[in-house]
Amino acid sequence: MRKIYFILLLAFVMMPAQAKKTKTTELADREYWCTQAYKMAQPVLENMAKGELRKNMKTEFSPSFDNRDRSVAYMETFGRLMVGIAPWLTLPDDDTPEGLQRKQLREWALAAHKNAVDPESPDYLCWGKSGQNLVDAAFIAESFLRAWDALWKPLDETTKQRYVQEFQALRKIDPPYTNWLLFSSTIEGLLAKAGAQFDEYRVNMTCRKVEEWYVGDGWYADGPAFAFDYYSSYVFHPMYLETLLAMMDAKRSSRIDYQKYYERALRRAQKYAIILERFISPDGTFPVFGRSVTYRMAAMQPLALMAWYQKLPSELSNGQVRAALTKVLHRMFDFQENYNDAGYLTIGFCGSQLDVADWYTNNGSLYMASMAFMPLGLPANHPFWTDAPQPWTQVKAWGGLPFPKDHRWADEIQIKDRW
Repeated sequence: MRKIYFILLLAFVMMPAQAKKTKTTELADREYWCTQAYKMAQPVLENMAKGELRKNMKTEFSPSFDNRDRSVAYMETFGRLMVGIAPWLTLPDDDTPEGLQRKQLREWALAAHKNAVDPESPDYLCWGKSGQNLVDAAFIAESFLRAWDALWKPLDETTKQRYVQEFQALRKIDPPYTNWLLFSSTIEGLLAKAGAQFDEYRVNMTCRKVEEWYVGDGWYADGPAFAFDYYSSYVFHPMYLETLLAMMDAKRSSRIDYQKYYERALRRAQKYAIILERFISPDGTFPVFGRSVTYRMAAMQPLALMAWYQKLPSELSNGQVRAALTKVLHRMFDFQENYNDAGYLTIGFCGSQLDVADWYTNNGSLYMASMAFMPLGLPANHPFWTDAPQPWTQVKAWGGLPFPKDHRWADEIQIKDRW
């Protein structure tokens, strides 16, 4: 009887929310993910490739939006979208429906990248007009780091040099004493990997501060004071790992041992991924707390990143992570009005909910939701996609079934300066 109950429970929680209300054709998990990623990306990249994003994007701003230049919305839209779909665009071309979509998105993305730094383009981004530009330039840099061969290498030399110059010019922006330090380090890491002049101090100082702000068990404080929000997801884990990886790829030697720092940061990210997986309820919801909740699925970024890196901890299987994230995607995107009538994201968490916007929020900010799509960078025959779906932790716990105990993870890797 217990076994029958378990089978029925598993079938229910794996079922898309839409299928529970109406009889519809259920898409395979990867096909569903691709459909959602393409829906999010197509209006942005197709328009920007033509130099028409400013012309055609239907924007939306927080009721308390500050007095900064509102053109930051386009840079936020482009940078934050690219950082999530970049891994998908690294896969080789093929003649499948997915492959054709992916190839089209990559072609649009490369054209959009050219327009982003071309002063003659209508979609030239607002580099240096606002401190906010440091944030979204970092997301653009991060997308290059995630898809070096697919997005950086194919750019013509003029476009590459324009990016280098724009990135270096952003040093005039003094970042707040928060997660913003990682925006500077990510950009400098990109410059180092590209063989351009970079500022080692900005990288190493950020690494030291991030280490000071680690509070344990996978969590980082956002500056000297701990804030209970998802900034460990949005910024700390991914950008710290990618800063360190960029310095390793650039073969830079400094007082900081980037390899050992990376190994320790990776273990912390793995612990945090365990926490995120445990946040996902049997019906595909997760706790909504802290600021910037309008970033939606970006809260799950480290879990998606560990899957894409193929570094999921032993406590998490491919099948359970895919099933859990798929359930959240269905719960968030199948019913609610997450897009406006022009095809762009609306301000909200699960639907159009303008009142949850922060003072810095516009609907370009929301494209961080794309960060959940990183496992699409794994080929369709990877176990993440082919393994049978497995019940995630809360399904087991609330179903009266055995589930793994949680425990504190302490840093096992102790590091000193190399000299």
